Amino acid sequence: MNIRSFIPIAILAVITTALVTGYVITNSVLADNRTVLVQSTTSTANSGLYDYLLPQFESETDIKVNVVAVGTGQAIRNASNCDADVLLVHAKEAELKFVEGGFGVQRHDLMYNDFVLIGPAKDPAAIAEIEDVTTALNAIADSKSIFASRGDDSGTHKKEQGLWQQSSTDPTQHSGEWYRETGSGMGATLNIAVGMDAYTITDRATWINFKNRGDHKILVEGDDRLFNQYGIVLVNNNKCPHSNTKSGERFVNWMISDTGQSLIASYKLKEQQLFYPNAIQAEQ
Repeated sequence: MNIRSFIPIAILAVITTALVTGYVITNSVLADNRTVLVQSTTSTANSGLYDYLLPQFESETDIKVNVVAVGTGQAIRNASNCDADVLLVHAKEAELKFVEGGFGVQRHDLMYNDFVLIGPAKDPAAIAEIEDVTTALNAIADSKSIFASRGDDSGTHKKEQGLWQQSSTDPTQHSGEWYRETGSGMGATLNIAVGMDAYTITDRATWINFKNRGDHKILVEGDDRLFNQYGIVLVNNNKCPHSNTKSGERFVNWMISDTGQSLIASYKLKEQQLFYPNAIQAEQ
């Protein structure tokens, strides 16, 4: 059920921030012509990108953006339940299915970065000199070194599953042994990986912004299969009549505009660029 369809107008203004593991609603779920509800992947929130972008958008438009930061799979399910005006995630195939199902108007490439395989400095699987990510995953499996998987149907989890499928190992056969599924967001999974001296896959932006690294570091990077594309989709008002099409469309258009793209490119942490804008053309 759409959360907007049953919340009385009189109490909307007093709904406070909800905090649930892996699920964050900033400010409120108040829906009017001056708000946009964005269902988003956690990586964009964990990176600090929204803290950088949204004040500029809100200043220019007087439209408040409320972000729900969850795994990509959950974000798409929430948007499919019409609890969104805009979807911003990183699983292109699932995004296109969302549009094909009539829930999204149009999908746009927005920006990209990459995934990295991180692990402890002692590197028990000896993968630091390996450039092929699936070879590295096989080495982790062969050595029975602990690997922390998000296991939450997020974009990162989908990428990890795809990479394992290209390897010669089915890690789910070793679930609870050397393969540990956290069922958590990226930040929590990184904390678990550090605590267990485990390997894991993360998006680079979250890793750059992550502070509890211990002796963990990037061990495998640069494989083309680690490419990480983000997309943005306006929710279809015909499918979801409570969605705020006008403000949602303004947000999407701003994000793919020269202004939004330039701001995305200028966002840096520790002198490193976290995302690379590439909103060149729209895709159906």
